[in-house]
Amino acid sequence: MSILDKVRSHREEEKQLMWEGTFGEYLEIVRKRPEVAQTAHSRVYNMIKSSGITERDGKRMYDFFGEEIFGLEDAIEKLVEEYFHPAAKRLDVRKRILLLMGPVSGGKSTIVTMLKRGLERFSRTDAGAVYAIKGCPMHEDPLHLIPQHLREDFYKEYGIRIEGSLSPLNTMRLEKEYDGRIEDVKIERIFFSEDKRVGVGTFSPSDPKSQDIADLTGSIDFSTIAEYGSESDPRAYRFDGELNKANRGMMEFQEMLKCDEKFLWHLLSLTQEGNFKAGRFALISADELIVAHTNEAEYRSFISNKKNEALHSRIIVMPIPYNLRVSQEERIYQKMINESDMAHVHIAPHALRVAAIFSILTRLEDSKKQGVDNLKKMRLYDGESVEGFNQVDVDELRSEFPTEGMNGIDPRYVINRISSTIIRKEVPAINALDVLRSLKEGLDQHPSISQEDRDKYMNYIAVARREYDEIAKKEVQKAFVYSYEESAKTLMNNYLDNVEAFCNKNKLRDPLTGEELNPDEKLMRSIEEQIGISENAKKAFREEILIRISAYARKGKRFDYSSHERLREAIQKKLFADLKDVVKITTSSKTPDESQLKKVNEVIARLIDEYGYNSISANELLRYVGSLLNR
Repeated sequence: MSILDKVRSHREEEKQLMWEGTFGEYLEIVRKRPEVAQTAHSRVYNMIKSSGITERDGKRMYDFFGEEIFGLEDAIEKLVEEYFHPAAKRLDVRKRILLLMGPVSGGKSTIVTMLKRGLERFSRTDAGAVYAIKGCPMHEDPLHLIPQHLREDFYKEYGIRIEGSLSPLNTMRLEKEYDGRIEDVKIERIFFSEDKRVGVGTFSPSDPKSQDIADLTGSIDFSTIAEYGSESDPRAYRFDGELNKANRGMMEFQEMLKCDEKFLWHLLSLTQEGNFKAGRFALISADELIVAHTNEAEYRSFISNKKNEALHSRIIVMPIPYNLRVSQEERIYQKMINESDMAHVHIAPHALRVAAIFSILTRLEDSKKQGVDNLKKMRLYDGESVEGFNQVDVDELRSEFPTEGMNGIDPRYVINRISSTIIRKEVPAINALDVLRSLKEGLDQHPSISQEDRDKYMNYIAVARREYDEIAKKEVQKAFVYSYEESAKTLMNNYLDNVEAFCNKNKLRDPLTGEELNPDEKLMRSIEEQIGISENAKKAFREEILIRISAYARKGKRFDYSSHERLREAIQKKLFADLKDVVKITTSSKTPDESQLKKVNEVIARLIDEYGYNSISANELLRYVGSLLNR
């Protein structure tokens, strides 16, 4: 389908979703599908829940946020379970303004935008369908037409509680247009749209001296006063403020804590009482989620002001810290790059990882727990196994600093530095060293970083560089060992023969002389030491290998080079240690001979085909590892 065909198809789908009928017909819909009468908070919660919930490590992961928000599972779970869920059940938290508080570029705006776009989509589904009094600028809930004295009877019949009063405009319309016959009032299905100002709104304060409260609550239409005769006639009032238009859905309040006091009191009245004052009318009912966001410094300043004490208890503060997991930080960078015009530039494997390592280290607090440095802490947070630590230790580390993640380097800084690298190099590939170099240069130019933090961050860049050195050597090691795969298999089989003889207290027979030999302890230890197996632990490791072999045999499976991860790593390291001289020669020789050149080309081909490098980054990696080995 062409783009125009898709536009036409979308238009047809919109037409099919539209519905218009009387209030009497609407009540039949409510009887069959009570969810159409849900509150704004309930609608938001059901929207999130409808996308799916995944249980992982005893935690609930909400799929709604899965493709946009990375590494904030705990914060999201708290947001949904401690605010949206109880608010959906009409508990008292729904009478609070939701304030997302966290550092810059931490995901607060993204969360709010996702909620707004999600509501727009959800209102086009059966589960999220919204109906309103036709012609009402506030998209008023049709159930407000039910008189107060009949609402208890309505609850007994339909099981639905009605909150709020009919607006002044619709009260007048009911009398003048429908002669008080609520069953004949026209109802229509509406679709949330921020662009069309239906059910989704955004309020951004400007200069306090010039900002008018009418931006929030609507204003008098002076051109109609002569026609209607009074400012208190609802037909002479524009119900076009942000609170009016966001009714039934949600409103984002940007920079709320910088706002004039009079604006905040309107918000508090709306959240606490479900209504607000506008013009010369009685209180106007509205049902909407008010969500704001701010940084920690502004919030601390706000609560330290005695004048704001009455507001504190009416705001639910949800901390949104930086992500603290390296793997998720990589995903953040990849997402930001994919959304830019530099997605075509080749970024070598691990370039984003070393940037993520640096970023996460800047966000961690120094633990007082014995034997834990920030590098170990970083690995534990990312789900890696660290010898001597378990999940209980991870939970203790997380609880040690409840506000951890509120400071440090933000993702935008890293992407800015990567962008700078791309523009400056003007080549179709950048590697980890380019990124680290750019991060280092950026720190010298960063105006808001103290000298103390700059020195600490420089140290973290050095740590990230050392981590990359190990990653690079392993990458080349694997590529070279693959070229010597037969040698690896021979070495492993030789090791296994010796292990079997050792465990069974047997001797080995020399295949050439037939002579009986003791197991080759030197060979076994040279392999086991590669992965840190101590002298005391060697017997248990060897017995574990034999158990794994017999388990494979019982299942009719062959134990091979890839059957035991740690043994494979040990074999690779041993072989690579033996091949170091070959690697040095083949990566540093200016005029390699034919066999060396063939070997280099095999390794480069493997780095490209298997590990995601291109020819430029693969050659740069080989040269760099060669220089590391020659030090």
